[in-house]
Amino acid sequence: MQLFKNKPTLVQLQWIVWIFVFLVIAISLMQMDPFAQAVIYAALNTCFYAAIVYGNISLLYPLYQKGRVFLYIVAVIGLLLATGALRIVISVHVYNLWFAQQPEHLSLKIFYNSVFGGLMVFMLSFVFRIAIAYFTLKQQSEEMIAQRKQAELNLLKSQVQPHFLFNTLNNIYYEAYLEAPRTARLIERLSDIMRYFVDESPKQKVRLVTEAQFLENYIALEKIRIRHEIDISFITRYDADVTVPPMLLMTFVENIFKHGIDKSSSHNKMEISLIQEDQRLTFTTINSLPEQPQNSPSTGFGISNLRQRLELLYGNNFQLQTSTVGMLFKASLNIPLL
Repeated sequence: MQLFKNKPTLVQLQWIVWIFVFLVIAISLMQMDPFAQAVIYAALNTCFYAAIVYGNISLLYPLYQKGRVFLYIVAVIGLLLATGALRIVISVHVYNLWFAQQPEHLSLKIFYNSVFGGLMVFMLSFVFRIAIAYFTLKQQSEEMIAQRKQAELNLLKSQVQPHFLFNTLNNIYYEAYLEAPRTARLIERLSDIMRYFVDESPKQKVRLVTEAQFLENYIALEKIRIRHEIDISFITRYDADVTVPPMLLMTFVENIFKHGIDKSSSHNKMEISLIQEDQRLTFTTINSLPEQPQNSPSTGFGISNLRQRLELLYGNNFQLQTSTVGMLFKASLNIPLL
């Protein structure tokens, strides 16, 4: 009969340890004391041992980790004296109340023995802490391996459907090219965008030229929804081998089409520049603002999420700025090229 259907958790393992400690103490006490007395004293001792162990590893040891050694030593002494005294008072009270034929009195010798026993448990608490850290890391490692296997399985599954979809888009592209070359070109751009999502976006880094091409394809498809032509300039100047994290520049361009384009106006303007200077990259967008916003007000989640991602990638080594001057909105991002 299995105790657990799945692998026991860290909490379950700790319960097993303390139950084992309780049984060992109870069995040893049964050789000298009645069953009920042995069980009660085993439970009391186990509770006080647990208080010392968890009091040290959960409450006191973090003080040592922060470099507050003197305060840690004082706190440990206080913990041992307090638990030792409380253990003796409760134990003697329980003994006199239920089991003593004649009352037993408190003494310094009993107190010293209790504190000394607590000191031994305190030393063992470091072994307990190491064991908890080991099982925590082991559990995290197993979870990461399981997640990686699941991700690999999902990737294998996901590669089947895009392969079919790309082949279908290619067939539609050749059919459309004969009748409507412009439509065929848009289908080709859509295929490139989808291929970017499947092949490039999962990577840690992509070539900047690939990222720029993705932006151009996105802009071309977004322009379909606009009634009038948009005055767009896209200036690029960077080395061919430069790489950046994928989807890092998309937020600015996406916000322009969400909040900066007036579909009924023929005076929409968009300026984009992607410039490398030394070992830094500057991405800037400037767009005209509609007189009357066509969409609901922006919640700012896009820029906020982008800032969080930049902080994870670069710490404080980046600049992200947005500003409005008259009827123009400007967004600028400056990042290091690692």
